[in-house]
Parts: sequence; C-alpha cells; structure tokens
Amino acid sequence: MTPRRSIFYAVIVLAMLAASFLAQKPPLLGNVEFSRAVFDRNDHLLRLTLSGDEKYRLYTPLTDISPRLKEAVLLKEDQYFYYHPGVNPAALARAFFNTYVMRNRTIGGSTITMQIARIEYNINSHSIIGKLWQIARALQIEVHYSKDEIFEAYLNRVSYGYNIEGVGAASYIYFHTNPHELTLPEAVTLAVVPQSPYRRRLSSTHPTNEHLLHARNELFGRWLEQHPDDITQKPFFELPLMVGSVADLPHEAPHLTHYLLAHDRGKQQITASIDLDTQQLLESILKHYVADRQDAGITNASALLVDTRNMQAIASIGSADFANHLIHGQVDGTRAKRSPGSTLKPFIYALALDQGLIHPLSILGDTPVNFGSYTPDNFDHDFRGPLSARDALRMSRNIPAIKLAAQLHSPDLYDFLREAGITGLRDRKDYGLSLVLGGAEVTERELAGLYAMLANDGVMQPVAFELNDSEVSPGKQLLSPEASFMALDMLADAPKPYTREKDRVVYWKTGTSNGFRDAWTAGVFGHYALVVWVGNFGGEDNPALVGLRTAAPLFFALADAANAKAPNHELIAQKPAHLRIRKIDVCTTTGDLTTEDCPSHDSVWFIPGVSPIQNHDIYRRVLVDMHTGKRACHEQDGVTTYRTFEVWPSDLQQALERAGIHKAALPVWDDGCIDAERQATNDGEHPVIMSPQAGVQYHAHVKDLGEAISFSASADGDVRALHWFLDNEYLGSSAPGKSLLWKAQPGHYAVRVVDDQGRADATSMIVTAIQ
Repeated sequence: MTPRRSIFYAVIVLAMLAASFLAQKPPLLGNVEFSRAVFDRNDHLLRLTLSGDEKYRLYTPLTDISPRLKEAVLLKEDQYFYYHPGVNPAALARAFFNTYVMRNRTIGGSTITMQIARIEYNINSHSIIGKLWQIARALQIEVHYSKDEIFEAYLNRVSYGYNIEGVGAASYIYFHTNPHELTLPEAVTLAVVPQSPYRRRLSSTHPTNEHLLHARNELFGRWLEQHPDDITQKPFFELPLMVGSVADLPHEAPHLTHYLLAHDRGKQQITASIDLDTQQLLESILKHYVADRQDAGITNASALLVDTRNMQAIASIGSADFANHLIHGQVDGTRAKRSPGSTLKPFIYALALDQGLIHPLSILGDTPVNFGSYTPDNFDHDFRGPLSARDALRMSRNIPAIKLAAQLHSPDLYDFLREAGITGLRDRKDYGLSLVLGGAEVTERELAGLYAMLANDGVMQPVAFELNDSEVSPGKQLLSPEASFMALDMLADAPKPYTREKDRVVYWKTGTSNGFRDAWTAGVFGHYALVVWVGNFGGEDNPALVGLRTAAPLFFALADAANAKAPNHELIAQKPAHLRIRKIDVCTTTGDLTTEDCPSHDSVWFIPGVSPIQNHDIYRRVLVDMHTGKRACHEQDGVTTYRTFEVWPSDLQQALERAGIHKAALPVWDDGCIDAERQATNDGEHPVIMSPQAGVQYHAHVKDLGEAISFSASADGDVRALHWFLDNEYLGSSAPGKSLLWKAQPGHYAVRVVDDQGRADATSMIVTAIQ
C-alpha cells in the first residue's frame, strides 16, 4: 500500500470516528441535580433547598432570565456566541499568541459552549490536550443542541462563588429577587463574577470587593458603548453594593413548605397558593397573641385562611413558633388531628334542615336526657328549656344538638363526615352520639373544607395548597344549597365582641374539646373561610382553653387583618335570590304558624316541601268556669269564658320552672265533666318516650340482672300520670318527666306509655346479655 493510500484510509477512519463521536448526543443538564424551590402565588421565594450534591443551583429557563443579564454575559464572555459553531478560531488564536508567544496569560479564548463542555465533563482546560478535548466536546454539543439550550445550560451551571451555581440561585441569594427582575447594576455584577468566582465573589461582609467592582465598572463602560442612554444608571453603580448571603435565604411558611416538598417530591419548583404578605401579617398577629397569654398557660396556636371561591389556602400557620422545640413548634397544627368540640354542630343543623326536621325557628328542648349509659350535659351544667334551633346553635347548647343528631338518617352525622373525606374515623359504634361533641378528631384543613362547603352551596372540595394548571375538582354535593345557606344564616346571629369591624357579617362557631385541651373558632366572612386552633401540642388540659374566650379573639384579630389586607364583600347574603327558599311568619314562642294567641312572631327562611310547618299546640284556648276556676265542658253565658294558657310538654315545663319561669298550669276539670266530654274537648299532645331510646344498645350482666334501665317520657302539660307497659305487661306509673326503673333482662321488648288522657307512644328496645 502506497503512503498516499495509507494517508487516505487514515483520513477516512478518522473522519468516521469523528462522525461517530459527533453523532453521540452528550448530556447537557439531564444529569445535573438542582435545588428545589417553593414560591408563593406572587412568585416570592419561600424556600430554597440544597441540591443532592450540596449546591444551591436553581433551574431557571432562559425565558425567565433578565434580558439585561443575558446581554451582559454575552458582552463579557462571548459576543459572537450566536454566530460561531461552538469554537471561535480568532479568540483561540489570540489566546494562544498571548499565552505561548507573549507569555502574558494562561490559555483562554473559551466560548460559552466550551465552558459548558468544561463544566459538564470536568475538563482541565489549562493544558493544550485539555483544551483540544474541550473543543471537541464543544463541537459535539453544538451538533445536538440549539444556541438557546446551550446558553440556558451555561447560565444554570456557571459558578458564583461558595456553593452557589447558576443565575437563578445567585439572584435570590445575593439580591433577593427573581432573575427576570434584576436591575442593570445587579445584572452587570452577576455577569463578571464567573470569570473569577473566588476573587470576585459577592460577600455581605465585604461588599467593597475591589476586584469585583473594577470588573463590574469596566463591563459597564463597554455596556454604555452600546447603550449610551443608560448613562442615567451610573449613579446606581456608585452606590455601595448591597448583597445578601446563604444565611439570608428565606424560610417562610415552614410547615407548609415542608409539606409541599415532601408531597411533591418530583417537582423542582413548586408554587404554593399562599400570599406571603398575608401569611407574614397573620403569623405576626398569632405569635404576639400567644406570647401575651403565656401567663395563662397558652403556648401554641395555628390558623388556616382559605379563599372559598377556588378553595386555595391564602395563609397556613402551623404553630406559633416553628423553631421553638419547647412548644413542639415543628408540629403542623393545620394537619394535626384534634377534637373539634362544638365546631361540628352547624353540620348537624344543616343536615336536619335538609331532612325536614327543623327550620331555623323550630323549638328544641334543652332538657335532661339519657341514652342508655350515656347521659350528656351542657357546658354550663344547666338546661334552658325551649329554645329555637337558631338560638340553640348560636348558644352552642349540647342537649338540643344531641337530640337532633339522634333523629338524623341517610345520612347521619357519621355518614356525612365520612362522605366529606374526614380521615381516621373509627367504627360507628365507637362514637355513638358523643360524635356531636367532638368525639371524632379532625384536622384544621378538614374543618376549613367543611365550613367552606357551607359557603359553596353544600359542595365539598379539599383545600388546595398549590397552584397548578389542572382543572379544579367539581367536588361532591353533600348538602343542598338551601340548607347550607340557612345553616350559615343561623350562625350570623352570634354577637361579635372582639372585632373592630362590627358591621361586617361573620358566620362563626366556637368549640371546646372535652377536658379543655383544644379551643377552636371557625367561620366564614366575605369569600374567606378561617379556622383557628389554640392549645398545646402536648395535649395538656387547661381551663383557659375555651373556644369563646381563647380562640375567638384570635379569630377576629386575624379576620380583621385579612380583610384589611384584601377587603372583600359579603357574598352569603346575596344567595337567597338564587335559592329555592322563601320566608314565612311563625310564632317565635312555638316555631309554628302564627295565630292570634301568639304574643310575638318573626319571619323565617324555609324550604317549600321540606321544612316542617304546622299549627302549634302551645297556646290553648280553654273554657273555664269563672266562679270555680275549673275547666268546663260546656259554654254557659255569664258562667264560663275562654282563657289562653301556654302549655309546654312536661320536660320543657320543668326546665322553665328551674329557670324561675312559671307558667300557669291548665285548670283541673270540673267534677261534672264525664270522660267522654273531656276526650271530645282535649286537643293536647301525646307523650313522647325519652328513654329507652330506639337503636341504643342496652346490656344486662349475666351474673347480675339487677341493672336498672330508666323509663321516662315527656307529656302534655295537662298530664298528671304516665302508665308503662312492656310487651303488654303493666310495669307501673310515673309522673311526667320522672323515671320508672326496670331491672333489665336480656330480650327484645315492645315499650308503650299511655297518659291519663288516653294518649300513647311506643318504641322498641333490645337488651343483650354480657358476662
């Protein structure tokens, strides 16, 4: 083979190797580990983490980088970047001449593409062999990537001193700003650091770095040659250079950012739904509120503010002080399961409104009751007698809520909470009716979702903590729009003693957990839902932890601040025009249709075809003998007259008497009236069995069948005696509101009570044997 042919084949082989080399697509940023960042809804940085290799390196698309910075970098590093093939022969020749002929400097002349090749492949470019390898890799990169992709990779990988890489991290760390919003002095400063990251590095302790300032001013001079109008920026270059450091990186909304980083592990950049300004304002109020009450043993609180229109959290405060280990500050109170106390009561009333059990002015009995071994009590250990449903909810009376909950069906409160997505619910039998008073634990997030549901026409949606482009879930319809509005409207009557804005409508409810471990206030105002919890994460009881006294003042302080920050308008009051509800007049004493005997009446919302509306039987016109005062059977001119009496069932009558309210009793019948005549004129109510309760499990110990079960009933005001039957066997009699005790025995029984007027009620009972 001739030498010429050998050279030809050698050239062919080298060409094939070069082609094969160039055909291999090299990585650009695919193998790079970046920091993870969390921003608020307005692009304010909340948190920046270290990358896996302990760098602050925030991926930033080229389009999100300031045009000034990009132009300044090209002016400093590679003016002809968009025109050369990855290598600038003139720059290389000049660098070679200066280095090896003039002996003035080390090898230079690297293009941006060559620099990204050096960084990506960790090439030592200070030798000729290294430089040649750098050139080869640069050509390979240029074959497979666009100029913008290469420039973007460079701006994300270049060093800015310490462990900071890329313009994204450098912008936030040094200048506390988005890389798209850099000023000209900031952009020119960042453009000159990468040539000598150690000598020119930015330092908050040495802002007058001479090497940095000299290089920056020199580049600004070159900038003015191309942008002479920017001479107006010169005074800003003469100001002291103010820079931050890694120690200044924000750690805002720490509970939420920890949650989002753990929840969205695959995302490098997360946009939280919160507004940083509102978050910081509410955090400051909450922290000072807790600090002012430390003498009362109050050490912690949390709060969640949600925009009901899109279910996005605007502020999420997990504790009073994230850094305080003494109060378990790193626990996220918005996600902690706690007993909600009475904050679930509005949903009992909403369900009852939907199921036609009540309207807002229906009369409920706040009287003693027992359900097997469960004997509930009110917070103040007292009973108020007859109350409207609205007053019972507003005053947070336990007994009316429990009685109402016992009547719910399809769904009851347990089914409702399960459908609402409340997590961690145990088996139904573990709660019974104690669920009404906070027997099941909920999170602040879940409670906020429930209250927002009332504002959103009964549609339940989860609270969102992250902004994204995905469609909002349509949610689940758990209540009718009518019942949702009416339940909120009932809450609007609660007085607001803690707010500066007395005229603003707030629909709110307090709650106190059993044992005084949790104080709550939750509510809706404008387009916000707000939930506040006050307590101690250690679970210590404290008599000061009462919802009305402890959580409500903080609730209204936060509500006032949120409204001042972003004023919003009353939305709930506008709903009736679009709902299938109307108002009717009812007697305020009875909750039924008003009559001429009723001393006062009021208008109330009701749902046609659903809400219970009937004629009342409380005010009764009775024929009375004017001489004897007894109840007469026949009208006689000059002898008898009609008088109106207020007649309550026996349990309510006794509660009124305990409260010092005495109602005139119905007169006894005249001796001349026979039973038939009495029956013909009697329009009273039949008795209602209070105990035993249908559906309640009763037990009898095998070794001791002497356990007593209470038989009691509420009766009409004219009843003096009640007679009890068990499977048609007569057990005995009791006075209305009093108990007859029966020694329990296992079995299925029919229970019947008959009053002395012949009116009756019946129920069933199951008694099971236990060891």
